[in-house]
Amino acid sequence: MPVHFVYNFSREILSLLGGYTVPKYNLVTSDIISRLEQIVGSKNITTDPEKLELYSHDEESDTQYHKMPEVVLFPETAQQVSQILKLANSELIPVVPRAAGTGLACAAVPIHGGIVLSVEKMNKILEVNTDSMYMVVEPGVRTDDIQAAATAAGLFYAGDPCSGDSCFIGGNVATNAGGNRAVKYGTTRQQVYELEMVTAQGDIVNLGGRLAKNSTGYNLEQLIIGSEGTLGVITKVTLKLAPQPKEVIDLLGIFPDVDAAIGIVPKLIKAGVTPTSVEFMDNDTVKSVEHFLNEKLPHSDRGHYVLIQVEGINEEDLEDKSVSIDELCNENGAIEVLVGDPSKVWKWRKSYLEAARHECLIMAKEDMVVPVDKIPEVMRVATQLNAKYGVQTRVAAHAGDGNVHLTILKGSIPDAEWEKTIYDYHHEVYKAVYAMGGKLSGEHGIGYKRKKLMHEFTNPVELAMMQAIKKALDPNLILNPGKIFDVE
Repeated sequence: MPVHFVYNFSREILSLLGGYTVPKYNLVTSDIISRLEQIVGSKNITTDPEKLELYSHDEESDTQYHKMPEVVLFPETAQQVSQILKLANSELIPVVPRAAGTGLACAAVPIHGGIVLSVEKMNKILEVNTDSMYMVVEPGVRTDDIQAAATAAGLFYAGDPCSGDSCFIGGNVATNAGGNRAVKYGTTRQQVYELEMVTAQGDIVNLGGRLAKNSTGYNLEQLIIGSEGTLGVITKVTLKLAPQPKEVIDLLGIFPDVDAAIGIVPKLIKAGVTPTSVEFMDNDTVKSVEHFLNEKLPHSDRGHYVLIQVEGINEEDLEDKSVSIDELCNENGAIEVLVGDPSKVWKWRKSYLEAARHECLIMAKEDMVVPVDKIPEVMRVATQLNAKYGVQTRVAAHAGDGNVHLTILKGSIPDAEWEKTIYDYHHEVYKAVYAMGGKLSGEHGIGYKRKKLMHEFTNPVELAMMQAIKKALDPNLILNPGKIFDVE
């Protein structure tokens, strides 16, 4: 079946299912292909169906969310990105910016066909300034490589998403990635001084600045951060660096129940201990990881894990903090508190999603965020819904900032029943989450998968404001259309 026929068919289906009028995008013709090739060169363009398939999805394994692009481009400069967007804007062709494709919300899926613009060849670290402690990078640099470059310079980059060994900084910025150190250092937006971006019309602009404060008009760089490629294409980022922590320790508190485990978080804060990370894994997830890694985990029969990383200015300071954490955990009913081997305990934490995928390829990966003290309540709601709908869940949470990763496994539920089951589950769990003062996503974003939920649970006035911004900055709706929300 020709790609263009599939594209037209899927576009009509999307219109029917989405309840809105799909913009009248044009197809990528052979003439457009030739003009794009003149911009990026023959080595930086592909229409090969096998290669296109690689760019039809992110980490979402459910094939119903996979959509084929018509062409994939690999620009190497902001100027090339500018020319691509000028052409796409004038010809009404949708463009989907893509980093490493490690997302979980289908934000990089080309649901309207068109162009996938991959930044993977824009992968240079342009500057590491040790005196003023900043780094300038292109969007296709791996997060781990940024951390390594900072370390080599005797400095520290605080951004630490669990997919750091594969994700790109451009994707981190586009989704405002959180990660394991957000308790102390904040999310990606707290790590960014300045960014260069290309608008939907093809203009190159620098937003923000290497400044300690700024009240000069609207904070536009923070608007772009977290906008999931719907407002512009990020082509350069200036990142904040910090001094290397002097001393670091990882402590594993093992608790007999969820309330005791999560209850340790406010007690740490009240005691004046500012942890770098507080990560939670429920017992079902501990068992899942144990099975996946084929490695015996301590107290896996009943233990709920809280992984606490803390930094000290010297050995004595670290020892004092460690003793305080140990005492607080024991007072809160811990089964045991262990000094963790970082290479092991962080492998356990970062393997949870892969372990869940090993159990079941089809799943709903939720990314809700609630006030920290509401995490046990979320867990209780999930337990009730699991029993009601006959599903199993795996839970890992950034407990220090209230970000709960609730992974709902399809298991043995028949295909014909799964969509309704997950729809009903979503409606109930997010009704509870919003009643607690929570939101749909803490760090993964809305993308395509959560778009209907976004429309359902977002205040209409707030949603209208977002839609107005999108329409103002991308009047032809060519940038990552159909993501986050629809625009009439």
